[in-house]
Amino acid sequence: MALKDSTEGYGIVSKVLHWGMALLILWQFLSAASRYFFEDTAIEAFFWPTHKTLGVILLVLMFLRLVWALINRSNRPPSVSLLSKTGHWVMYLLVIVIPILALLRQYGSGRTFDVLGLPIFEGFEGEKIQWMLDLGSDFHGELGWILLALIAGHTIMTYVHQKATPKKDVLARMWK
Repeated sequence: MALKDSTEGYGIVSKVLHWGMALLILWQFLSAASRYFFEDTAIEAFFWPTHKTLGVILLVLMFLRLVWALINRSNRPPSVSLLSKTGHWVMYLLVIVIPILALLRQYGSGRTFDVLGLPIFEGFEGEKIQWMLDLGSDFHGELGWILLALIAGHTIMTYVHQKATPKKDVLARMWK
């Protein structure tokens, strides 16, 4: 298996980033759903404590994925359509914007924030920064659900392409 991408398929780095992030994003949605539907239960207590940490990890992985995509931009399989290419870039953008909004909200609250024991920022005394709280509160969750809808569409279109005539085996490019 090739390390780098080619016009025939994605290399191991792209595949590990794609599927690894897919699993982490699935966990994020399970944690968000547990918070929404099962607040103050053992289910929420199992999923929710990882939500912020995984959000930061996903943000870092997304930047790595973007750098890798730019390095391989001339060697990647061609997009199926402009809509497909746009959809992928919108998902990339949301995986960056959503955790940034959460970080803004966290900072605006004045509370300390660390990830895996590493301090991201210190808390502060005094008034909260309301515009940061509002921005995060107003858009973090809503954009997350939009991302979920795009991911569902992404998954469905993979199936549609497999069944279309002529068949476009887009799954093989990221799976095999």
